[in-house]
Amino acid sequence: MSGKRYTAEFKAEAIKQVTERGYSITEVAGRLGVTKKTFYTWLQKKGVTRGQPQVQAGADLERENLRLKAELKRVEEERDILKKAAAYFAKMSG
Repeated sequence: MSGKRYTAEFKAEAIKQVTERGYSITEVAGRLGVTKKTFYTWLQKKGVTRGQPQVQAGADLERENLRLKAELKRVEEERDILKKAAAYFAKMSG
């Protein structure tokens, strides 16, 4: 059995999905096409306790929340501008 090799970056991102983003190990392993056993091995080598995601500090969560709210506002404004532009050009051509 040769086994597939994964890069350190791939493993780190997979672990991050569980520890920081709150996805389950089963979900991430299935989505990435690795066995749960392999995933648990990666967690063990990184020193992450099974089934206990690391909790972000309150300040980090608040900062992320503010950033996401600002991004949402910007995207909504862009959408509104594009809607108005589409209506204007539709009116001009028809």
